[in-house]
Amino acid sequence: MEKLTFADFDLPVRVLDVLADLNLFEPTPIQEKSIGPILSGRDVMGIAQTGTGKTLAYLLPVLKTWKYNKTGNPTVVILVPTRELVVQVSEIVQKLTENITARVIGIYGGKNINTQKLLFNDGCDILVGTPGR
Repeated sequence: MEKLTFADFDLPVRVLDVLADLNLFEPTPIQEKSIGPILSGRDVMGIAQTGTGKTLAYLLPVLKTWKYNKTGNPTVVILVPTRELVVQVSEIVQKLTENITARVIGIYGGKNINTQKLLFNDGCDILVGTPGR
């Protein structure tokens, strides 16, 4: 059986280019099992070890279906349980969208809330945050 590649999911070329730059061509098992069902609109609960690609498993379908919005209001909101994950996921989203016009911000405690409000008020497309902020 032939191995699946990220191109088989019909992801945007600009996202595929970033994945190629990162030397990522084939999905991990959690990605292979998750991306298709997510793209078909199904809910997915994935459990896998740290470092197996869970973040890309949900981000890639989001980026495939995401549409640029001129209003400056977020069209994607990603909630994660910790500050550390806000930083990590925000960095991954920024990397994946470096060839796309997408404004990404992370909102979390421990940072000046007024600075974060200003960033938010300037507009964003993808907001990554944690409860409590």
